[in-house]
Amino acid sequence: MPPPRRPRRPHTVRLGTPRPRLRLVALALTVVMGVFVVRLLQVQAVDASAYASKAAVNRWVTHDVTADRGTITDRSGVALAATVDAYDITADPYLFTPAQAKVKDAPLQAAELLAPIVGGDATTIARQLSTPGSRYQILARQQSPQAWNQISDLKKALAAKAVKQPGADVLAGVFSEPHTRRVYPGGDLAAGVLGFVNSKGTGGGGLESMLDKQLTGKNGKIRYAQSNGRQVPTAGVQEHPAVPGSDVELTLDRDIQWAAQSAIRAQVKKSGADRGYVTVMDNRTGEVLAMADAPSFDPGDLSHADPEALGNAAMQDAYEPGSVSKLMSMAAIIDTGTATPTTRVTVPGTLPRADRVFHDDVDHGTWYLTLNGVLARSSNIGTIEATGQLGKTQAQANQVLYSYLKKFGIGDPSGIGFPGETPGILAKPQDWNASQQYTIPFGQGLSLNALQATSVYATIANGGIRVEPSLIRGVTGPDGRFVPAAPPKKTRVVSAQSAKTLSTMLESVVGSEQGTGIHARIDGYRVAGKTGTANRVDPKTGRYKGYTASFMGFAPADDPRVTVSCVIQNPTRGSYFGGSICGPVFKQVMEFALKTLQVPPSGVPAPKLPIDFDPADPALGAAPPAGTKAR
Repeated sequence: MPPPRRPRRPHTVRLGTPRPRLRLVALALTVVMGVFVVRLLQVQAVDASAYASKAAVNRWVTHDVTADRGTITDRSGVALAATVDAYDITADPYLFTPAQAKVKDAPLQAAELLAPIVGGDATTIARQLSTPGSRYQILARQQSPQAWNQISDLKKALAAKAVKQPGADVLAGVFSEPHTRRVYPGGDLAAGVLGFVNSKGTGGGGLESMLDKQLTGKNGKIRYAQSNGRQVPTAGVQEHPAVPGSDVELTLDRDIQWAAQSAIRAQVKKSGADRGYVTVMDNRTGEVLAMADAPSFDPGDLSHADPEALGNAAMQDAYEPGSVSKLMSMAAIIDTGTATPTTRVTVPGTLPRADRVFHDDVDHGTWYLTLNGVLARSSNIGTIEATGQLGKTQAQANQVLYSYLKKFGIGDPSGIGFPGETPGILAKPQDWNASQQYTIPFGQGLSLNALQATSVYATIANGGIRVEPSLIRGVTGPDGRFVPAAPPKKTRVVSAQSAKTLSTMLESVVGSEQGTGIHARIDGYRVAGKTGTANRVDPKTGRYKGYTASFMGFAPADDPRVTVSCVIQNPTRGSYFGGSICGPVFKQVMEFALKTLQVPPSGVPAPKLPIDFDPADPALGAAPPAGTKAR
């Protein structure tokens, strides 16, 4: 029998000690926590400033706040150039990257939406939105509130669509900056004087350029937080306010400016002329009440402007004045006592001098004119003969005439400081060639601008005192304080008696039936003025071609208040004589100015000075022999 089996002892399961595992877990946790602590120390201590800067770059946006440009007004405070609300359309190219926009071609999609609204080029805008490393791009300047509202509506629609379709909001990185836009309520009214503002918001011509620093003011800055392309309203805004520019009050009268511009525009068109300009001046103060050019331009829309029409031709065109310049020759003769209005001047049909033979505008036999008649009938030959008596020799006579031309301001800037103004050309008498010493007395061989010419007549109207012309009455600063312009410089050119005599002679030009200025007559007012018709230098070829027609004068002659000049360059249809085409413009503008300024009619009739004389009648004395003074 097999031996009996021993009973088995029950198997005992021994559990492992937990300490090693706990140590391992603790070690792992310690390592992980250590990494976090080290990283936290690195982020918050070691690299804190770097991360803060990076966060600020991504979160905070800083840009300039453009100051409101000052308003330019006429003398009554009516705005001629003003600013209105506008927006610069900007973008953050970083928000158009594929990672941020969630779409590869976000710049192109956005550009195609924006271009029709802002009037830009889609390719150019897409290139701006793709600029590497840039956080700020200006896509369009000075857009209207309507344009920004249209963009805003698109942004809202795309943002709503992006909730269901990621990447749809391709305009999330487009923003606006409140700005201003320059507008000109009168369109082309006084455009030549005002000038224009370029796309950068700075003056590009005229007074806008000349006074740019005063008008611009001082820009400010604004800093705000953004998130996903939108401003965070609760993060606060840091702003340094802009200081607005000063307002400038001009001497111009809007109504008279309109009348002058309408008249010259119509006559230039009717005459088929290259251009024309009208200047209106208060002869007592030197203030320019109107300065109109034709053709003109709209400074608010330069895209349709003729480049040749930009600028202010009345101050920037240098031209030979012709017979209107004879007033200065007569001023020298009268003021020096060389002759009187009734001095006899025998005027032959032709006059050989130097290297040429001189003629008058019309062929004639021998004229027997008084000095007053020489001016009234605008005789070139008579003017040459009379001015030749200013000195014992021709050289001395030239020097005397030159000194009066300079006192009248010829060859020097007007003093206004207008951009591009020409001082004209007046050579010194020792440099006058053989012909110039005979042509300068009747207005050829020297050049000036229309404002200078107007100032000559205003000087005689003002009793012989030249008042420096002005365009600015004063400036109102950001503090609201009005600072008037400095008083104009005044210069005595001829005596008061000489000015009165010359004024009476100018009345003969208009009032006498033999005068050349009959088209400038105004019912109820005594008018003093002078016609001019000069050979014109073509600016393109530098040679004489066509004519410069002009008329200048003042009224009422017995108590002068307003001086008006009209100049038309190269008329090609109808008459080219100054009395015929500029006389009516003068009359139209002068009548309007007198009514606007409420100038009463003349109280007494004009005195009558003789135009010609009977050579057989010794009553007025014999004509002066050549080379001697006529008294």
